[in-house]
Amino acid sequence: MPRVFYVAIIGPGEDASAGAIADAVSLGRLVAERGWITLTGGRAAGVMAAAAAGASAAGGMSVGILPDIDRRDAAPGLTVALASGLGEARNAVLVTAADAVIACGLNPGTVSEIALALRARKPTVLVRPDATAAALFQSMGVNEILHVAVDPEDAVAWMAGREEGRGKREEGRGERLNGERR
Repeated sequence: MPRVFYVAIIGPGEDASAGAIADAVSLGRLVAERGWITLTGGRAAGVMAAAAAGASAAGGMSVGILPDIDRRDAAPGLTVALASGLGEARNAVLVTAADAVIACGLNPGTVSEIALALRARKPTVLVRPDATAAALFQSMGVNEILHVAVDPEDAVAWMAGREEGRGKREEGRGERLNGERR
């Protein structure tokens, strides 16, 4: 099966800034243009809807992991909307499903997703964070997996380096099944 790279684009919903929304549209498009799959929190609001719209406009695939038990609040640009019924716990599912995470804007939910991504050692990008937010995350000693990007293009360029390295690391890892290398 061909290797696929899953990128979670995360950020605020209703309280997302116009800048975060514009960055999310660009990121959805750029991720789709690389053939990567966009993952979002799935709702028809803010960064989630914007990332799905950007991916859709570029002909890419986007998967939304919704917090509720139905799909009525799903972003219209999603290719797949998964109703989880998990509430905010779906943040952990979203981050776990992703190979990498890109954040546009911050709110408490987004901060929880970033923390989960860093804890799981996933490549994580903060797009245009304010100095205080950047300093907080950089102080955690995770600079090898954290990048502060000046714009969406910088975010995706940095992530591309992580994606290329991922394939090389996994090729050499080789899993053993019944004592044999697969």
